[in-house]
Amino acid sequence: MFSAGLVLLPSARNVLGAVPRAACTPVSRSGMRYFSARSALRADDASESNPSSASSADEPKKTLPQKASHIVRSILHGSEQVRQETKDTLSKVLARGKYVHELAVHDVKPGRMDEYKSVVAELYPRIVRNLSPKVKLVGSWETDIGDLDTAIHVWEYQGYPALSEAYTLYKTESAYRELHQRLLPLLRKRNSQVMLEFKFWQTHPPVTKGGVYELRSYMLKPGTLLEWEQNWRVGVECRRHHEEPMGAWFSQLGDLNQVHHLWQYPDLHVRKKVRESAWSENGWPETVLNTVPLIQRMSSRIMLPMSFSSLK
Repeated sequence: MFSAGLVLLPSARNVLGAVPRAACTPVSRSGMRYFSARSALRADDASESNPSSASSADEPKKTLPQKASHIVRSILHGSEQVRQETKDTLSKVLARGKYVHELAVHDVKPGRMDEYKSVVAELYPRIVRNLSPKVKLVGSWETDIGDLDTAIHVWEYQGYPALSEAYTLYKTESAYRELHQRLLPLLRKRNSQVMLEFKFWQTHPPVTKGGVYELRSYMLKPGTLLEWEQNWRVGVECRRHHEEPMGAWFSQLGDLNQVHHLWQYPDLHVRKKVRESAWSENGWPETVLNTVPLIQRMSSRIMLPMSFSSLK
């Protein structure tokens, strides 16, 4: 049995969905390993039995030790073809590609949250008015359960040029700098993370639903993001039968190997019922079983939207 850290990545063709799979159909982790190892063996045998498929007609045949070494490398690290596909297409496979998102986490000094919300309620809508449609505020929330005295903001940019333009504006325009200076004394620390949204789980457009939002954050083991995506591509369809997903992103800059899922519920009682109902869906138990071994650390925040949030 291979350890979780040695799970082979599926081929980019499978992740892209070239072979359609019914919604809520579970993914087998052992099947992924078996497929990858057998593919390596078949590819190695085919290249020897069919010289025209080799990279060079004059390429010498592998000796038995060389062949054995190639197979072991394939089992441990994936075939050369799979690794090249993964290297070339990782962002294209996982990301929608249209937008860049930013997660901003502000740790507010205790007792200063009302002052903080007053400043950002003036600052953030002004940024959106001046930079729209290149820059949008997906949502702004205050944590109600989890890391208290914390504000969460998710921004959406039309690519990295829009992100750079916004950062430059924050530093050079006097109006923004003045509001920013009013904000700093209210904070204990700040954290920023640039993210891409998963292709299969697009960020929800502005809507007013009320209730509470939940941001679930997962720190994954390095090298497991593709496997996470393939399982959650199924899992989100199982959950979609019971609730409407609001957004999902994976980190690109800042804390790496991190994934965030955003959900909305009318209240915590409905959240409990929805999560219990998901277990009746064929494929959801397997999604949990397959993805739990990929996680190093996870957290959950229950959040309340601020008055100017686009998702509230």
